[in-house]
Amino acid sequence: MMRKIILAWCVAGFSVLAASAAGTVEQWGIFEVALPGPTNGNPFLDVKFAAQFKQGDVTVTADGFYDGDGMYRVRFMPEKTGEWRYETVSGARALNGKRGAFTVVKPAADNHGPVRVANTYHFAYADGAPYKELGTTCYVWQLQAEALQEQTLRTLATAPFNKIRFCVFPKRYTWNTNEPILYPFAGNPATTNWDFTQFNVKYFQHLEQRVADLQKLGIEADVILFHPYDEGHWGFDRMPAAVDDRYLHYVIARLAAYRNVWWSLANEWDFMKEKKEADFVRFGEIVSHDDPYHHLLSIHNGSKIFNHTLPWITHASIQNGAAVEEPGRAELYRDAYRKPVVYDEVKYEGNIASRWGQLSAEELVFRFWNGTVAGTYVGHGETYKSDDQILWWSKGGVLKGQSPARLAFLKKVLDDAPAEGIEPVDKWQNPEYGGKAPDYYLVYLGKASPTNWEFKLPKPPQGKGQPPADGMKFTVEVLDTWNMTVTPVSGVFTLQKKDGYFYGDKDGRVVELPGRPYMAVRIKRVRE
Repeated sequence: MMRKIILAWCVAGFSVLAASAAGTVEQWGIFEVALPGPTNGNPFLDVKFAAQFKQGDVTVTADGFYDGDGMYRVRFMPEKTGEWRYETVSGARALNGKRGAFTVVKPAADNHGPVRVANTYHFAYADGAPYKELGTTCYVWQLQAEALQEQTLRTLATAPFNKIRFCVFPKRYTWNTNEPILYPFAGNPATTNWDFTQFNVKYFQHLEQRVADLQKLGIEADVILFHPYDEGHWGFDRMPAAVDDRYLHYVIARLAAYRNVWWSLANEWDFMKEKKEADFVRFGEIVSHDDPYHHLLSIHNGSKIFNHTLPWITHASIQNGAAVEEPGRAELYRDAYRKPVVYDEVKYEGNIASRWGQLSAEELVFRFWNGTVAGTYVGHGETYKSDDQILWWSKGGVLKGQSPARLAFLKKVLDDAPAEGIEPVDKWQNPEYGGKAPDYYLVYLGKASPTNWEFKLPKPPQGKGQPPADGMKFTVEVLDTWNMTVTPVSGVFTLQKKDGYFYGDKDGRVVELPGRPYMAVRIKRVRE
């Protein structure tokens, strides 16, 4: 029975295992049931298909989808090891009541599961491994020529980014007026006369392939479900509500089982003039309901920030460059939403005429560090003019700026930081202090060019299990965040209380600095 029901398919470049009752799949991998079914009428509209996956008292229901050529699929991302059983559910006899079992084994070393919210303001993989978000934006890289897509993947393989934001729908905007390689619906591209009842399965198969390619690189796919950069050219920004909803059901059924998926309801949602705020609330409720794994879910703003307090929004995705011009501003959204804050857009490194695409590399890196010590996360983008009209921010290709190397340095700093995440340490008096008191401090001095820094810490937390602050010992390193160097300071600093603060040694010892901007001081407690 199992041999007839479960087929070994290679879908979207991702090997989906299932060949017999003895078949196995990794925890947080993809198990797929593929069945032939009805082809009469319109399978996208007429056939409902799902499966229930059970282990003990746990039941997970996953929606299936029609994948063309008479084939129906349902995908499952198992979150627990051991034996699972399934049964399909459909109004179509050929798809209903098919049963089977499979075994879920421990994940491979590079499989940590999906990213979740951790410690209120931060992220971690499902297995507990820390995830320090460092993302970039590349809106329609997967809809360019094949050679350009492959070049983008090669670039990402050596870049520091562990998340990339990109759109499901094609984009039409300055520096991006070429037609995409595929379209999401059946119809005539020349006349944009689309049949919104017929998905182009090749379009979504290709999307899956690129999500899987990113997964192999260890990169999260922040999938943008709607955007305004259409303005009626194709009409995907102004589809009827029933089409919007059907599209969401379909794309979630196809992609939710990929562990590296994040959902972004929209990019600059308030610039979609054919939609109302209530539409996006409906979209969020659909995604939250349909996704059985509850991947991270947010929405990106233009001028009007969305209501990130809604319970199904997992983190705040913010466009606001001014918020990270100072660390004291960056943390305000944390206080408002009590969720992770990701500044997905703080303007871009580049030299185009538009004000949002002409940051210097120094300024972009500066904003990253301000966001970091504030306990938030910041996103990268690049918009350097090019005769071939290939700008990273939209089409991908190669990175031309100076910020990625400096962000790789920041990534090393984050990897060395406490796994729980960096928190504001003294946000009202000294917002340039981040860390995890009393064991780790990161002080970012920004554009100032001091020749020394007085070792001075706010009062460390005192409570049950915490040792007295007096006498704590620390080592110090000077980080040049632009030149990417780490210089240890000789000796050990011993805390001495004075005027409500704690200083390194009673003689007022200072840390010497080179008198350049973009310096940071990293302070680590010495455990005795």
